[in-house]
Amino acid sequence: MRKPLAAALLALALAGAGAAPAVAAGPAATGPEPVADPDTITSVVHDAVTSTTANLSQGGSVQAVNFAGTVSLSNCSGSVVRMPGSQDDDPALVLTNGHCLESGFPSPGQVIVDRASTRSFGLLNSAGTRVATLRASKIAYATMTDTDAAVYQLTRTYAQIKSSYGIDALTLQDTRPAAGTAISVVSGYWKRIYTCSVDGFVYRLKEGDWTWKDSVRYTSACNTIGGTSGSPVVDRATGKVVAVNNTGNEDGERCTVNNPCEVDASGTVTVRQGINYAQQTYLFPACFGVGNKLDLSASGCALPKP
Repeated sequence: MRKPLAAALLALALAGAGAAPAVAAGPAATGPEPVADPDTITSVVHDAVTSTTANLSQGGSVQAVNFAGTVSLSNCSGSVVRMPGSQDDDPALVLTNGHCLESGFPSPGQVIVDRASTRSFGLLNSAGTRVATLRASKIAYATMTDTDAAVYQLTRTYAQIKSSYGIDALTLQDTRPAAGTAISVVSGYWKRIYTCSVDGFVYRLKEGDWTWKDSVRYTSACNTIGGTSGSPVVDRATGKVVAVNNTGNEDGERCTVNNPCEVDASGTVTVRQGINYAQQTYLFPACFGVGNKLDLSASGCALPKP
């Protein structure tokens, strides 16, 4: 599901960020790979950030989206998020992909709940500058079954993060987005923003041994690359998170790792080389209750269970 980040760096340096391959970060066949330090990424990526942000600021009725609240991981992107009902004194949460876990990729059918973790995250401000290191206390929830998502609980509350760094969490939208929605995919790893629209939804998205339901398909302008996995997908009209970026078809192959295929309700398979995808997040708020505590038995919670 992902092109190695070392290769992605080389491609960016040779071709320029605007001509980067249309692949998103995703599971590799053998587990996490060594990656470059985000703080040493070449200047071509930072030039792309400046250009993209300038383009966003010109968008008529939609909002300009920035990096505030996004985070960089060792191998992926992510964001500090809150549920619509979260309180300021609740422990903060970080959203990324299930395949971004430090322990490797969950097996098909595996759901991880309340596993201790001390993983660190680089918190970015609106300009994409790293202002703090946040640390997890546990993996609250993670899976690559039906969806590809992980939620970490942090050692600090939303109020503590706001007081120390002036940064608010992004809010998860609790309703399904619509086709045509203007979106931004905000990568804390690359410090780059991709802008496009929701092209449609995929009944089943299959990649290697994994299958995801009701995935978001982007229009071609979101040509995400290795390292963008886990990036929040932000509705540019509301500023809320509607999905988490996770994969793309790199080589035009059929249903293989790095080359997801679309499967409709009748079983027809479609391959779209160069097109990228995300997993919807509107199901999560119903599964987190008072104190941001995960409750998979809560009414309305439809996330996969262990």
